Amino acid sequence: MTGQEKAEAIRQLKGERDISALTAYDYPTARLLDEVGVDVLLVGDSLGMVVLGYPDTTHVTMDHMVHHVAAVARGSKNALVIGDLPINSYNTPEQALENARRLVEAGADCVKLEGGVRQVDKVRAIVSAGIPVIGHHGMLPQRVLEEGGYHKKGKSIEEAKAITEGVTALQAAGCSAVVLESVVPALAKRISEELEIPTIGIGCGKGNCDGEVAVITDITGAYPWFVPPFAYVRADFAGEMKRVAKEYINAI
Repeated sequence: MTGQEKAEAIRQLKGERDISALTAYDYPTARLLDEVGVDVLLVGDSLGMVVLGYPDTTHVTMDHMVHHVAAVARGSKNALVIGDLPINSYNTPEQALENARRLVEAGADCVKLEGGVRQVDKVRAIVSAGIPVIGHHGMLPQRVLEEGGYHKKGKSIEEAKAITEGVTALQAAGCSAVVLESVVPALAKRISEELEIPTIGIGCGKGNCDGEVAVITDITGAYPWFVPPFAYVRADFAGEMKRVAKEYINAI
């Protein structure tokens, strides 16, 4: 299927069943997740922290994203592959389209960008070129420095209104779905009920969105140095890697 067909297939899942999404940054992870039937593989700029060792996503470049999108695309046959547009890669509609095309050429089926109302022109430019777009609202990691850290969003009336207006504008601009990050549960649930496109939640509470996305290392326990409070760690990959490495050292 084409990227547009895959994005439309995900959009059609709203109201039918929950959408499963996980981040992937390399070929083997993408292939394994694709083989078990994950609906969406997000090549997120979260790779800045969990792969490249940066303190946040603001150090991630387009070259980083192109490199990792290509690896994930080689491992995926069925899942919708989303490539994040990193910070300062979509400052204008023209720049947004140019970089969206770079990600698609690398193998992404669609792209994701952060923000609401002020991103409408960029979404329209990309969608008009035949590239599906996924929105992202609530807590915006690319603005973490200016917003003073990671905080739950939508607690105040003003903030809830801004998020609601933002996701409504993203839908009107042509987004196929929208990620809601760290939005208070009641607001996430209301937005999910009001929007015609799917919402994919992270840190919004269970059952308040049309799907869920998790950073792969948060569920595998492969990055033990920081685990978000809302994450559910299902394995201890880090512990196992240390164990087999010690076993190897002793064996030689």
